[in-house]
Amino acid sequence: MASFSYVALTPEGRRKKGIIEADSEKQVRQKLRKQSLVPVEVKSAAGQLKGDTGKGSRFTLMRTSMNSAALCLATRQLATLVEATIPVEEALATVAEQCEKPGQKALLSEVRSQVLEGKSLAEALSRFPRVFSRLYRSMVAAGEKSGHLDTVLERLADYTENQQKIKAKIIQAMIYPTVLTLVAVGVIIVLLTSVVPKVVSQFAHMKRALPTSTNILIAISDFLRDYGLYIGIALIVIIFAIGALLRKPSISMKWDTVILGMPVVGKVAKGLNTARFARTLAILNSSAVPLLDGMKISGEVLSNAKARELLQNAASEIREGRSLHEALTATGLFPPMMLHMIAAGEKSGELDSMLKRAADSQDSEFERLVSMALSIFEPMLIVSMAGVVLFIVMSILQPILQMNSMV
Repeated sequence: MASFSYVALTPEGRRKKGIIEADSEKQVRQKLRKQSLVPVEVKSAAGQLKGDTGKGSRFTLMRTSMNSAALCLATRQLATLVEATIPVEEALATVAEQCEKPGQKALLSEVRSQVLEGKSLAEALSRFPRVFSRLYRSMVAAGEKSGHLDTVLERLADYTENQQKIKAKIIQAMIYPTVLTLVAVGVIIVLLTSVVPKVVSQFAHMKRALPTSTNILIAISDFLRDYGLYIGIALIVIIFAIGALLRKPSISMKWDTVILGMPVVGKVAKGLNTARFARTLAILNSSAVPLLDGMKISGEVLSNAKARELLQNAASEIREGRSLHEALTATGLFPPMMLHMIAAGEKSGELDSMLKRAADSQDSEFERLVSMALSIFEPMLIVSMAGVVLFIVMSILQPILQMNSMV
């Protein structure tokens, strides 16, 4: 059976859209009429779902997108159904029916159609690499080969949920300082461009020279009023230019190398990437994925290009006979405690559990570093803003005090 998208009219004359499975368009129209719907348009979902391989093929009516929360939910539902010995194609149909968004329903229906044609679940998922990452597909393939697909899917759901929580923590941690910075900059700009000129204009009739701080304040205010718009446009252009440059692999590599070498930011970047690597490798290794393949896949999930290169070199060293502990030590990315845990896991044969513990430990360290960085940044920002406001107030008060002394 194939998936079809349809547009139909209800008995009240309202338009209704949806996805339905049938053998042909004729059968779709028959099913719709049985539901008291008048079919207006019926199209094959396969014709709209051309995959998202990055070669220009896209949805024509729907987007091949599924956020982390939806992917986690769908994966967990699929794991539960497979564990209940329900065939994969039936499980996919059930999960697709639970999806509220038409695009997600069409995507899962198309995956089911591929499975019904005789392809494995991993092969069906490979049509949508932007939705289902290489890690996801490799683990599903390993689960199908080992006969433990339900366990692998449950681990994938846990992994996706964990990554979503980490991302949410980072976003939540950055909201307050970002808003505080924008408010501080906005207040200072309003003071310099609107309030200060009106107050300072009252000193124009003074015969005595204005204090140096007041002259500096007037110069800054005039500069922002005359060139503030151009400065704003220039900053936007610079931001977009930097973004375009960072898309180039060579420049991105240099920039990521600089980030890893920074005192605080570099430690945070290393912690985030090494924790993600360890957790991914633990899941892959416990899912019967070979260590070298697991190293390559785990390296690809990292956000830092330099870290990816170093871990690729580590994989090459493992291929030449070095242990995982020795290869990771040579990268200089992993903290000593994490390396000791990995070495102990190799010796004891409990590498999976030790990698997971190492990732948990690194996540805790990452949260501590972020909290520490924010606890330093927030008071520094408040003190800096207070200093700027104090400078503005004192620059305005000094001429007023001079006028009082003259009187």
